[in-house]
Amino acid sequence: MCHQSVSLAARYLEEHGIATVVLGCARDIVEHCGVPRFLFSDFPLGNAAGRPFDEDSQRITSRLALDLLESAAAPRTTVQSPLVWSEDPGWKVDFCDLRRIPPSERASRRSAFEAEKARAREVSR
Repeated sequence: MCHQSVSLAARYLEEHGIATVVLGCARDIVEHCGVPRFLFSDFPLGNAAGRPFDEDSQRITSRLALDLLESAAAPRTTVQSPLVWSEDPGWKVDFCDLRRIPPSERASRRSAFEAEKARAREVSR
């Protein structure tokens, strides 16, 4: 789901007395929507809950979100996760520019993605 949709849903829930914390990677969009509590992860889109297959980063992110829910002192509180995707900030350029990834690597990643989707479909049946 997109950051804007999640943010608008959070605002609706808050208006009806349900506390929320939005986890996201698109700081500009979420803050523009004005959610009450936002945990920002400077990760690639789609990874707001932690690194894939990294239970420690996911656990840390969950704990940060629960702590924010409990401790936010004012509306529109943003907390930045201390976790980093990579020590090399070049990932931001590489992640956003497919031309920098060789065709064979793109094909390999696509194949892995499709296999993971198929596995998820099997698990959900």
